[in-house]
Amino acid sequence: MKRRDFLRTSGVAVAGVAAGVAVGGSDALHQGRVAEGRRRRTGDGRLHLEYFPYELQLQHTFTVASYSRTTTPDVQVEIEYEGVTGYGEASMPPYLGHTVESVCSFLGRVDMEQFTDPFKTEDILSYIDGLSDGDAPAKAAVDMALHDLVGKLLGQPLWRLWGLNPDKTPCTTFTIGIDTPEVVRAKTLECADRFKILKVKVGLDNDEQMIRTIRSVTSLPLAVDANQGWNDRVKALDEIFSLSEQGVVMVEQPMAVDRLDDIAWITERSPVPIFADESVQRLRDVPRIKGAFSGINIKLMKCAGLAEARRMISYARAEGLKVMLGCMTETSCACTAIAQLSPGVDFADIDGNLLISNDRFRGVTVRDGRLILPDGPGLGLELLG
Repeated sequence: MKRRDFLRTSGVAVAGVAAGVAVGGSDALHQGRVAEGRRRRTGDGRLHLEYFPYELQLQHTFTVASYSRTTTPDVQVEIEYEGVTGYGEASMPPYLGHTVESVCSFLGRVDMEQFTDPFKTEDILSYIDGLSDGDAPAKAAVDMALHDLVGKLLGQPLWRLWGLNPDKTPCTTFTIGIDTPEVVRAKTLECADRFKILKVKVGLDNDEQMIRTIRSVTSLPLAVDANQGWNDRVKALDEIFSLSEQGVVMVEQPMAVDRLDDIAWITERSPVPIFADESVQRLRDVPRIKGAFSGINIKLMKCAGLAEARRMISYARAEGLKVMLGCMTETSCACTAIAQLSPGVDFADIDGNLLISNDRFRGVTVRDGRLILPDGPGLGLELLG
């Protein structure tokens, strides 16, 4: 059925807007692909892929156990069909090992124009996943743009198409990176009255100082993320017990990904749930970590998109694992995409869009600490500027 016939019979009105973004410097090689896409005529019944680099500017220096940064490389993706545009993005924090060049190289191999039916998402995403063994952020960008497009064509938000209740979204954590006591105190004061739970990065030699500083200004529950920063399992467990007495309700990735036996030892004795982050990328990793963790943290940039994330949630629930949804530093595009799945999960850490100063979109918001999903079609994004 032609899209115009579908819309005529269903009474659904949709609209697509394409945004122009200047590209320069080392990314100029990819400008031709974008410009070519802008000149394409719509209405040919095929899907068209466009993309361009977009560096994310962080509001504060972001420090975890292994690195610090003030920017995050990112690639914005658009899929256009019959005048309607779906949006996606690939964000690349250092530990994932991806670059703007690797993402654009992968996207340059994608022949989206071979497809004439955007509703055949299984076929399209199977083709995308089969192009390489890795490239999860690039695949995630295509996946969310395709889901956004399909939702717009149907005139419905994704959460409704998936039968989820937006009134059941969880509160999200807000992340406090590792820093000096003065900066940590200032960051905490900025956000403590807007959130119900905070997330604290630990894993260096100042963990106790970090928690003590935060506790000097707020009594909110805390989640802590060691980012593989602890090395001794006995000391790690002692610290977890101490943290639990100070209002910490969960711990992420206490030790390195190759220390599963030690993590299992900690999890068995821990007074709070232990979640896998770096230890779990995609669905195939979940069986391997069973018994070592209490739950898993699902992120689109790790798992290659919403389709895989939904499968991971179902499998984790069947195995009795808790589920957390997370993000990288991202625009509201990717944060809103993962938030579509948030009703009913145990924890959410979807604050990446709040950490940057140059968001391109308005999407998921936070009200009294809880995630508020937009009710527009697809991801429900509003393009800014």
